[in-house]
Order: sequence, then structure tokens, then C-alpha cells
Amino acid sequence: MSPIPTVPSLRRLLALALSTAAATAFAAGTPAPVKPPVPKPPASAPAPAPLPVINPGIARYLAIDIRSPANYARPVLPVHYDAQVMKWQNTPHDNPVTDTGATLGRVLFWDKRLSVDNAVSCASCHQQGSSFGTTAQFSKGIHGQVGTAHAPGLANLVFYHGSAMFWDKRAPSAEAQATQPIVNPIEMGYDQANGGLPALLAKMQSLPYYPELFTAVYGDPAITEERIQRALAQFERSMIATQSRWDQGYAKVYNPALADKGLGLDVPGLTKQENAGRALFMGGPNGAGLGCAGCHQPPTFALAPNALSNGLDAGETRIFKAPSLKSLAPGQPMMHDGRFRTLEQVVAHYSLGVQNGPALDNRLKNRGGDVRVPNLSPADAAALVAFLKTLNDPAFQADGRFGNPFRK
Repeated sequence: MSPIPTVPSLRRLLALALSTAAATAFAAGTPAPVKPPVPKPPASAPAPAPLPVINPGIARYLAIDIRSPANYARPVLPVHYDAQVMKWQNTPHDNPVTDTGATLGRVLFWDKRLSVDNAVSCASCHQQGSSFGTTAQFSKGIHGQVGTAHAPGLANLVFYHGSAMFWDKRAPSAEAQATQPIVNPIEMGYDQANGGLPALLAKMQSLPYYPELFTAVYGDPAITEERIQRALAQFERSMIATQSRWDQGYAKVYNPALADKGLGLDVPGLTKQENAGRALFMGGPNGAGLGCAGCHQPPTFALAPNALSNGLDAGETRIFKAPSLKSLAPGQPMMHDGRFRTLEQVVAHYSLGVQNGPALDNRLKNRGGDVRVPNLSPADAAALVAFLKTLNDPAFQADGRFGNPFRK
């Protein structure tokens, strides 16, 4: 009798049998069964390499990336900013708004280092929360000096197609205006006594972010007055306010097929009183209106290029330029000397206070050449004020594209 195989012997016999079966199958042309491979876990994708810091000066001082600037050149505008309105722009052919150019202008606009005492920038007087005007009657310049003219709002500056800038129109363009506050002895202080623009340009060349910014915009690091002017003008022209309550409502009734494009229609979203004020503003003085729109042209509410002065003082010979009424932020003084603090005071002036003089606009006179005196009722005056308040644009006043680009 054969002995009973032990467990290890059974294992050897089983292995021999399997090996013999595999060999037989191979000889017959049938492959032996293959155990499927264990799948490998997928390899994790390598982390993307960080973008190289090619502008270390910009990165250190500014919360912007000049390689990916905000959109300034292609603003999204409502339907009533039609082809005719776009023709009103004062943008010269040789200085169109670009994203990088306006970004440089934004930095220049907010930079206090452009003043002699490093305390005053363009934004010190033209404050975003006031539609780039100010709540002060007169702004403070270097060393706390106080100016003599009120800083006007800048909203919709691009649509003043008379092009001349400042209250008294002494600058022929936004470019020519841009550096005048810098060399003013009260405002930013780089007059001849402080070295003039050459001293400023040398200072800017020593700031690490300006050579980088000028290279990104112009292709080389040269800093010149002309390049500063062009960039500041681009930034200011990009300040377009289009989201007021009036804009939102008028977009619903705008009709290019009508002679007035629907400006005479009631605007959805405005109250009965606000629409009554709108009718007074838009209507001509020979009808039921006051003719305000003849000088303050909707939908931009920028001043007509042929507008003259508004009779603030008797015998006035100067021809003043007013900002767009889209810059009427609450609490902002009005007129070149900031004499009016409320819209009620402004309306009262046009109702009873206009003074005659050589520079008075003909639209404020009657056919005999005397001052036209509307003598508004309290209800009409209140309605006109209510309408003017619908032109305020809080979204514009909070738009991050126009805010301070410097790191805190």
C-alpha cells in the first residue's frame, strides 16, 4: 500500500500538474490563461509653473497685472449710446483709448509721488466717490494750500465734443490739460521753482514701476511729458457713466425712429414727479419745457460745444465750461467756484437768478435780448431737482477699474 501524501507533497503534485497542463496547451497552440495586470494609479498632472515675475516693480507697488489689464477700450454701452452719440467723442485719432495706456493713466492719476511733497495726486481733488469731483468747495494742494476753483466731475468727459478743458477752456484738449495741475505751484507743485517737469521726470525714472509700465505701453522705458499726457487723457476718457436710473429706464423707450429718439416719453422706473422734471428738462422753452437739454445734451448730458456762460454774475465776459450732469454726485458743490451746495440752489438760479452780460448764452435770453425768467413754481422746481437726481450713477462711483491701483 502506497503511503498517503503529506500536505507539502500534495502542493508539489498540484504545481506539477498545472505546469504539465500549461505545457500541453502551449504545444496545442492554445495560450495558457494569463492573470490580468493590476492597473497602475493614474499619474497626477504636474502643477503649472507660476508665471514669471517680469515686472517686479509693478508687482511690489501695484495691485495690477499690466500683462492682463482691465477693459477700458471696449466699454459695454447701453443701446441709446448709438452711432450719433459716439461721434461726439473728443478722442483724437492719434491717441485712442487702449487697455494698457489707460492702466498707466490710472496709476499716474492716483500717484501722490507726482507731487512735490508726495501728498497730492489727481485723485486727491477728483475723488471717485464724487464721480471724480469733490465735496470740498476748493481742494487742497501741496503743503495744505487751498485753490481758487472747484474741481469738477470727470464723468463722460469724452463726450464733450468741444474738446477744450478747464472751467475757462484754457487747455485745447484733455492731453494739454493733463500736466497743468502737476506744474501748478498750489496743486502739485512742480513749477520752475521746484525744478519743473524735468525734476518730476527724473523722480519717476527712479521709481521702479514707471520704467516697467512705460515699456509695457510704449515699448521702451522713456518717460516724457507727452507720454504722461496721453496716458492720463486715455484714463479720463474711459470714465463713462451709463448706469443711472434714467439710463436704465430710457433704454426701454429709446426709439431711433422718432425725431427725439424717445426723449419726450415717460421713462419706466421713474416716479411721476421725476418724469415731470424730465419733461421740463427735455422740453423746449417755446413749449412746456425749460430747454435745459439744449446745453446739457442727453444721453451723455455733456455740455454742448457752442454753450456760453450761464449768468452767475452780472456783466460776465468769461465763457465757462460745465461738466456732464452725470457727475452730480450727492454733496458735490457746483459751478466753477462751488458757490451752490444743493441742486435746489442751482434750479433757483435758473428760475430767478440769471444775470445778463456779454458772455450769457442766447438760450437764457428772450427774443429781446433780456434774461429769460422762468419763475418756476415750487412743484416744478422740486420736480426738476428730482429728475436731476436720477442722473447719479453709484455704479460708476464704485467701479474697480477706476479705483486706487496701489497696494495698501
